[in-house]
Amino acid sequence: MKICELCQREVERTTRHHLIPRTLHKNKWFKKNFTKDEMIQTVDLCKDCHKEIHKFATEKELGRHYNTIEKLLEHEKIRNFVEWLKR
Repeated sequence: MKICELCQREVERTTRHHLIPRTLHKNKWFKKNFTKDEMIQTVDLCKDCHKEIHKFATEKELGRHYNTIEKLLEHEKIRNFVEWLKR
């Protein structure tokens, strides 16, 4: 069993979520504002959380504004979903 880093539930499988989406790694703004280590940072998420994150924010929004677990939980819709999922 594994633990989702967002909802903290124990699940059979997690997926790897790039905090700064890979499609943005060659973008000049991201190269200028983040180190290589920050660009490749990932977290393990359950399928439900991973799907919802991408439903509520564009890749550019994720990379610029929601690039940590704490920042993801500041997004109202993501936070509400995680709280619902925990119940």
